[in-house]
Amino acid sequence: MEWFNQVALGAPLWMWGSFLLVVLLLVSFDLGILHKKDEEISVSQSLRLSAFYIFAGLLFGLWVWHIKGGTSAMDYYTGFLIEKSLSLDNIFVISLIFSYFAIPRAYQHRVLFWGIIGVIVLRGIMIGVGAAVVKEYEWTLYLFAAFLIFTGFKMMLPEKEEAKDFADNAVLRFLKKHMRVTKDLHEQQFFVKQTDKDGGLKWFATPLFLALCMVEISDVIFAVDSVPAIFSITKDPFIVYTSNIFAILGLRALYFALAAVLARFHYLKYALAAVLVFIGSKVFLGDFVFGGKVPAVLSLSVTFGLLAAGVLYSMYKTRGQATQEASQLQ
Repeated sequence: MEWFNQVALGAPLWMWGSFLLVVLLLVSFDLGILHKKDEEISVSQSLRLSAFYIFAGLLFGLWVWHIKGGTSAMDYYTGFLIEKSLSLDNIFVISLIFSYFAIPRAYQHRVLFWGIIGVIVLRGIMIGVGAAVVKEYEWTLYLFAAFLIFTGFKMMLPEKEEAKDFADNAVLRFLKKHMRVTKDLHEQQFFVKQTDKDGGLKWFATPLFLALCMVEISDVIFAVDSVPAIFSITKDPFIVYTSNIFAILGLRALYFALAAVLARFHYLKYALAAVLVFIGSKVFLGDFVFGGKVPAVLSLSVTFGLLAAGVLYSMYKTRGQATQEASQLQ
């Protein structure tokens, strides 16, 4: 059993196996027990499931603390917190995707579930490549840091209110051009057999599958911010990947709770921008001010403080919308 103790990507194989087993159990419990049938998830169910996933993520951080020490655990919690916050923008885009394809709430769970499975694979590939690049060319961390600072300052600038028209999306046009797609939904099916124009029985993708593809693509786009952010916190691939995945696992549940009230968190965007600037800056601060790495406790404290301030200020400024949105969610 010596091979089980061999180190791969910053951690022994038994740690990777333990993590993947936990993820498999969580996913199986979610799909096999809680949601055997496609049905609309209520806000109360969503909040309970979100709390469950957050608790699981925090509990895993304690396990990391026990195995790898306090510094690694603080890095894990910082990455978990940042990824969780960045996912709020992803929720907004997912809401637009479902609106464009007119996906009923009863079928949205299926899209999001398989979207999460795809994210686990895609993030693994991106983080694996990123870890290899950082290990071989450590100076790329400065590029990641500069990109985060630039992104943070860009987020602080006012944006023009423009409706996102997915009909003009190049990827969606490509899919429709190279795939047979039905005009209507076929309940929860991603593919169905239909007669084509030549009279033959062929497989057709449904709009539900196109929605799934767009959800996956949106995550890849958002990963361009989140992956450099976590690598600016730690170069440990195990911490990078596990913090990302545990934050994303609850994204589907969080969607049903927040999609209708996301506008209330408008000012969180500026807090998140400040976090990205701080995370990017601390790479340079660590080398040129602290003579090493910025203390993990300081990183977590600043990140939590900025995000908490953004949430509280957003809820204070939009407190008049609370009653109206509560009635919409009932």
